[in-house]
Amino acid sequence: MLLFKSGKGSIGMATFDDFMKIDIRVGEVVRAEVFEKAKKPAYKLWVDFGEEIGTKQSSAQITQLYSAEELVGRQVLGVVNFPPRQVADFFSEVLVLGVYAEQGVVLIQPDQTVKKGDKLG
Repeated sequence: MLLFKSGKGSIGMATFDDFMKIDIRVGEVVRAEVFEKAKKPAYKLWVDFGEEIGTKQSSAQITQLYSAEELVGRQVLGVVNFPPRQVADFFSEVLVLGVYAEQGVVLIQPDQTVKKGDKLG
């Protein structure tokens, strides 16, 4: 079973069926820029998830460990089936995944280069 944080900060149980509803794909960052209007330091990212999904945009609070320039060309994992979320004047269409580490958010990426759009499973 999977664990997740509920709205009240406690950990609840999720089933395997819950996990299977989440579509996590590999994408390549094709553009990154500082998100000036975000309340917390963030980047605007454009991530190419291949032919089936295309390029989607994301707001990502990953400025502590990454510069915008070094993000371009990097493969990342992202949830592609969450509804879009408006952040200031920008619609974040995917959730780029990272680990909340002591030094900041560390992006999750494949160990080897894989095809854009490949699915985590």
